[in-house]
Amino acid sequence: MSRKEKILAMLQDDPTDTFLRYSLAMELRSEGDHQGSLDKLDELMRDAPPYVPAFFMAAQQLVDLGRVDQARTRLRDGIDQARGQGDGHAAAEMSELLATLGELGEEDDEL
Repeated sequence: MSRKEKILAMLQDDPTDTFLRYSLAMELRSEGDHQGSLDKLDELMRDAPPYVPAFFMAAQQLVDLGRVDQARTRLRDGIDQARGQGDGHAAAEMSELLATLGELGEEDDEL
């Protein structure tokens, strides 16, 4: 049984398990299923409360895909969520990535 199959089997028992859902998103990314991964991360970002690490991972993946403007949006939203949840470390980490993006990718997002 593959790692993905194990995660899916555990999710059958508890489909709301945040860590398993996040793990599935990371597994999809490692398999090259970027849209599937981003979809799962988006679900985690819509949870109440939103799962802060999902914003950072989605942004990193979007940068890798050349979708830098979308990554910036995820980072800004994630920074707001992290601050709102009292997670200064995550907010700082996302702020640092946002700062490194500079002027990258303005035209790439049109693809």
